[in-house]
Amino acid sequence: MSAEILVIGLNHSTAPVEIREKITFPGDDQGAVTRSFLQIEGVQEAMILSTCNRAELIVTTEEPEPTGERVVDAIGRIHGLDMERFRKFLYFKQGSEGIRHLFRVASSLDSMVLGEPQILGQVKEGYRRAAAVQATGPVMNRLMHHAFFAAKRVRSETGIGSAAVSVAYVAVELARKILGELTNKRVLLLGAGEMAELAARHVMNQVDAPLVVVNRTFENACLLARQLQGSALPLDQLEQGLVAADVVITSTGSCDPVICTAEMKNVMRRRRFRPIFIIDIAIPRDVEPEVNDIDGIYLYNIDDLQAVVDENIGGRRQEARKADVIVNEEVEKFVHWTKTLDTTPVIVALRERLEAIREGELVRQNGKLATLTPAQRETVEAITRSIINKIAHDPIAFLKKAGLTSKRNDYFYAAQRMFRLDDRSEDDDFGEES
Repeated sequence: MSAEILVIGLNHSTAPVEIREKITFPGDDQGAVTRSFLQIEGVQEAMILSTCNRAELIVTTEEPEPTGERVVDAIGRIHGLDMERFRKFLYFKQGSEGIRHLFRVASSLDSMVLGEPQILGQVKEGYRRAAAVQATGPVMNRLMHHAFFAAKRVRSETGIGSAAVSVAYVAVELARKILGELTNKRVLLLGAGEMAELAARHVMNQVDAPLVVVNRTFENACLLARQLQGSALPLDQLEQGLVAADVVITSTGSCDPVICTAEMKNVMRRRRFRPIFIIDIAIPRDVEPEVNDIDGIYLYNIDDLQAVVDENIGGRRQEARKADVIVNEEVEKFVHWTKTLDTTPVIVALRERLEAIREGELVRQNGKLATLTPAQRETVEAITRSIINKIAHDPIAFLKKAGLTSKRNDYFYAAQRMFRLDDRSEDDDFGEES
């Protein structure tokens, strides 16, 4: 039995933000979490994909159902959760369905913002981390490179990305929709990572006042602020920054809320309850949900951005249909490749068997060949190899085709018995009575 692809996860379509933030795999730079999944019975290869909108584990296994259950149990142990409460939010995709899902994810066809460009980089980063700790093997490596190729085809052969926007872009559009023109607004960015920088670049041309960047690592805040021609504040001066800001876009990698209810009550008193607009695009969330109950605060999280996304989706749906055709073509190619995996050991064994016969005969005839010159001996080697290759050609071509049929195991068994590839003696071949 060959390995199957199994994808287990949850995303913005299956789980609300308050569920997604409980199952995340941020960082794992050292690969300890990834490697822990390799210890699970049945898991052969493993890779984690964790973004603000999804957390997925991609594994290869010969037994998808029991292995999937063990993986879910492991996710529960890692996060300290009773997974029975979360099972309804999870999806299990195996075989061609799992392959298609991964190709669609890499091609940005499964994103909240259809066609957004960031997801491919996130998939590549997840693969890089898994490969760095030797958590991937031949099947996963082939799968991921095929996913990247599918995404490249979608990007180059359709218009899916021509008007694509990121979650950060949608966040800024939502701010402008609610507050009107942002020209006179003061913007504070909490977090100096990729998502915060994307949001900053979308908003910086729409405001006159310099942006203010706050980050746990002050040096990173200063670096981003210089790039954006803004200013930076250390994290212990966040409250001062909140008092002055009109718009706050927050996207840190913190596992706990950075903006708390008690703090915001004090901020609003100092602001004399002047309205403030907060967009929290972090997973887990940076802002306690109860902050939204305070008068004058308008808090939106990443799920709230979906309405804006739906308004802007427009013509990308038509391009998405074209992209799905491409994905299906690439899935079919990969599935075809997986069906040949069972064939490979038989073909290798056949070649090794024939080569062993060739070398054995040359050794047996070594005395008769002793008078040959080196050039003549090379000629004999070339002739005998050519004979072996011609003998092997038709059986190997047949086995490759047989590997794609439902009777491939019967054909493989026949080849193994016919050419004695299983090292059993001739007397055992058919069990005939003497």
